[in-house]
Amino acid sequence: MNLLLASLLSILMDSEIFSLIILPVLIFIARIADVTLGTLRIVFISQGRRKLAPIVGFFEIFIWLLAIGQIFNDFTNIFYYIAYSGGFAMGNYVGLIVENKISLGLLSLRIMLEESPDNLINTLKSQGYGLTSMTAEGIQGNVKLVIMIIKRKNLEKILEIAKELSPDAFISIEQVQSVKGGIFPPKSKTRWDLLKRKKG
Repeated sequence: MNLLLASLLSILMDSEIFSLIILPVLIFIARIADVTLGTLRIVFISQGRRKLAPIVGFFEIFIWLLAIGQIFNDFTNIFYYIAYSGGFAMGNYVGLIVENKISLGLLSLRIMLEESPDNLINTLKSQGYGLTSMTAEGIQGNVKLVIMIIKRKNLEKILEIAKELSPDAFISIEQVQSVKGGIFPPKSKTRWDLLKRKKG
């Protein structure tokens, strides 16, 4: 049985179907994987995640070596080059989607308003967000400045609140590597947390 399987695999690998279709598809998929990991590695480095970045980098370069090794085996196959380039392009797209979905890291928000920010501040405080407010001088006079350090996954929600309560506010967003202390909203309860509470 093993001999038969080995012979079938040998025939498949020597066939044109393998070299023209199967292997280019594998190169394409491998390239997507390694570029996606590369995007995540850069994010982890920028956030100072010293343990995650090297692990992701290891798998990134390991997959890349597998893909580039197949091209070195046959420089004349144009399908390999197309698959490699296409995988790189798609990997950048997928990497950005994945990075956006996992929403890792912290952001610094500066919200500048000409009107009173009391309604916005009270709403954000009631939802557990820490913030600092002050009066600053703008080009047309005094403005109110609200400064926040938030988790990236909360950005969209805060922008919706700001848009609803202070549609004319000017908002700047910057990435933060690390903070010490601070006030953040409590984590939402998951089903696992509820099950543990019931068992307890």
